[in-house]
Amino acid sequence: MPRVHCAALNLFGLLVREVEPDQWGLPTPCRLWNVGDLVNHVAVQEQWLALLLSGAPAAAVGDRLDGDQLGDDPVLSFKRAATEAKEAIQATETLDSTVTLWSGPAPARDLVSQLTMDLVVHSWDLARAIGTDEGLPALLVAFALWEVSDYADRLTGSGLFDPPLPVPEGPGWQTRLLALTGRQAGTPFTGTRTEPVR
Repeated sequence: MPRVHCAALNLFGLLVREVEPDQWGLPTPCRLWNVGDLVNHVAVQEQWLALLLSGAPAAAVGDRLDGDQLGDDPVLSFKRAATEAKEAIQATETLDSTVTLWSGPAPARDLVSQLTMDLVVHSWDLARAIGTDEGLPALLVAFALWEVSDYADRLTGSGLFDPPLPVPEGPGWQTRLLALTGRQAGTPFTGTRTEPVR
């Protein structure tokens, strides 16, 4: 699983480097998030992952990671967050350890798996928003689909995903993954945030 998470993180990082200076305020498929908001969200998640894997309980982190974590150089800031997450996973001898979330103890393996799925889906969001290739690697799609299949109908409650869409008969894996997470390739989207995150 660490290698899958790393691959998903690298994919998102490649897309971050493709963002043009005038694209940070563009809307994304994530309703109220523009490109800057989306990248900030993923950066914050990876910072959380690094801290939780290092043994810090969520309550001790508190609101330290609230707000803009990208600053004046979002590409470099994201790279730093990604590096912290990778180093934290590598330093963890086994993902069979436990992290302490707001809701209490949870398997580290489950957290990494969920964040990997999130990275894959948000990679499509970012690619779609900046107008680059939306095709996702088959291995990452298969992993994300496996991860989300059991709880796709509960994602809406997080406020980060739209309700699942009907899945056409015989779709490809990527189409199915997008549908389960409330997305549909080729469907126009509009966002309410158009100003840069900074």
